[in-house]
Amino acid sequence: MTIPGVTLRPFDPERDYPGITRVIAAQQLADRVQYVPTEASLRNDYENSAGLVPARDVIVAEADGMIVATAAVARGIREGEIDFNLDCAVDPTWRLRGIGAVLLRWQESRARDRLVEQPTDMPGRLTSWVEDTQAGSLALLAKDGFRQVRFGFMMVRDLADPIPEVALPAGLEIRPVEEAQHRAIFEAENEAFRDHWQHRELEDADFVRIHRDPDVDTSLWRVAWDGPDVAAVVVNFIFPEENATLGVQRGWLEHSSTRRPWRRRGLASALAVASLHAFRERGLTEAALNVDSENPNGALGLFEGLGFRKVETGIAHRKDL
Repeated sequence: MTIPGVTLRPFDPERDYPGITRVIAAQQLADRVQYVPTEASLRNDYENSAGLVPARDVIVAEADGMIVATAAVARGIREGEIDFNLDCAVDPTWRLRGIGAVLLRWQESRARDRLVEQPTDMPGRLTSWVEDTQAGSLALLAKDGFRQVRFGFMMVRDLADPIPEVALPAGLEIRPVEEAQHRAIFEAENEAFRDHWQHRELEDADFVRIHRDPDVDTSLWRVAWDGPDVAAVVVNFIFPEENATLGVQRGWLEHSSTRRPWRRRGLASALAVASLHAFRERGLTEAALNVDSENPNGALGLFEGLGFRKVETGIAHRKDL
């Protein structure tokens, strides 16, 4: 299918980051989605991805020399299957012209090509996360045979509200993060998340991506140690450009994980509370996080108990190849 006035072409890293960033931001703001990338963060994600080669796995739609849409396909192994995560953005002024449908067909075709390029006995599937405010995307995925399989919530907490006192379990301590500890923290997080839905084993590219993130600030991280062992981690971020675009002063509890031997002892709550204090000390007014609605360790109830409230619902869609 062709779209009058629109051409598709492969991603060009020399010139496309500004245009793609603009399109994604325009879509997110139009759909009231609380994530707005910067050119630097998008570049870091693309260039340090374990499952995406931008020149082959990213496509742009162009009209009169301007990018009006983009799509990407990232490969990973999750739950014993080859999972292709799909991301797509269309400039709101170019909606209702069939661009999204064309890009979705390209994504499925690219995923099938990758199954041939990297043959395996594992089955393949497509996965796409869409917010409940993105009516067009929801309708497109349903029409194409995707089924809804999981829900996640973005939660926000006002930092003006009293922060409860939660003590660390006896014998554990929070220490400032040192560069020599980065790998141990990374490996502890990977181990802890193995119990979570759709876990993907982290790779060296993920380590590089995390620590080359333009907004990384490990002084914000809260890591609990039991002697020489990492017991639990909360990876915190502040995204200044996103905050300015959205008109908020927000900090993110980006990852919260506790290793099995230290669970059910209140450690996650203690680190979350320490994170809230860190954000308040930086002059922020709210904290946010994303949580799986069916987290096996009761994370949803934990964060509700700390004063977080749901503000967005993300819906995972899946289609077997």
